Amino acid sequence: MSNSLSNINQQQLTNWVEQALAKSSLGKLPNYIPLLAEANPKSFAVVLQTIDNQILSLGNLETKIPLMSLIKPFLLFYLLSKFGNKSVFQKVGREPSEKPFNSLEQLEVDGGWPRNPMINSGAIALSSLLLGNTATERCKNFCFWLNNQGNCQLFLDENMLASVRSLPNQNNQAIAKKLVECGYIKDAEITLDTYNRICCLSGRIFDIANLGMLLVKPSNYDWKKYSSTVQELMTTCGLYEASNIYAKEIGIPTKSSVSGIILGVVPSGGVIVCYSPPLDQQGNSVAGLFLLGEISRNSHLSVFC
Repeated sequence: MSNSLSNINQQQLTNWVEQALAKSSLGKLPNYIPLLAEANPKSFAVVLQTIDNQILSLGNLETKIPLMSLIKPFLLFYLLSKFGNKSVFQKVGREPSEKPFNSLEQLEVDGGWPRNPMINSGAIALSSLLLGNTATERCKNFCFWLNNQGNCQLFLDENMLASVRSLPNQNNQAIAKKLVECGYIKDAEITLDTYNRICCLSGRIFDIANLGMLLVKPSNYDWKKYSSTVQELMTTCGLYEASNIYAKEIGIPTKSSVSGIILGVVPSGGVIVCYSPPLDQQGNSVAGLFLLGEISRNSHLSVFC
């Protein structure tokens, strides 16, 4: 697979990007976080990085992008590396959800049990396991680990955090309250503040590509197992209720973010990261999904082939 990703040239990438950008007008900016609603809908960046560090890139490469939901697979990977499968999966399930990523209804139907780590209820529950006495400490410790292990320069975007706080997310507050009621977290306020902070960790698209490489090149046997678990959940749950459709269409582990990032992991091959803010109904980047589909089909990357 690494050869397939390596064989893509700049002209091919440029052609696919032009087609993807034409599709982006079908999407909309999210309106529940003011700063995301103010993003330039034409802003775009893409990086292809192979396992042997060949890199193709295009677009606004210096733009600082908040990770938002893209933090979720790395939160899971970090906690697995610290505590192992048993402790982590006592807090969260591994089942896909047919409801939106922020669904309180799904959580209530499941009796307060978060379906998976890629939706808000699961990631909020897992945020309670981060090490530290305060939300600030927990975010700082997690960010330090990511930067150290991933060779990146993530930082907490205080302006984005203020924007998130300016319109309190009623759904997330209700989710955190339900998780406390059902015994999955102890403190709704600290846990939700932790979750908001780690979602506002930001960096350039190259930082995100380097993060993705943590899953492609795990450094020891245990991390390899945990990486496989994360990739499995990205495939089944990473694009919310549309995950099943795109698992077949794209065929590689994929995670999206409401900030407009899409990360595709090519097992033993490398990563594809795309940034384009306009989103579809499920909260996935329109251009990003199209581009990943084109790259995967034309380069025969699908794990189902």
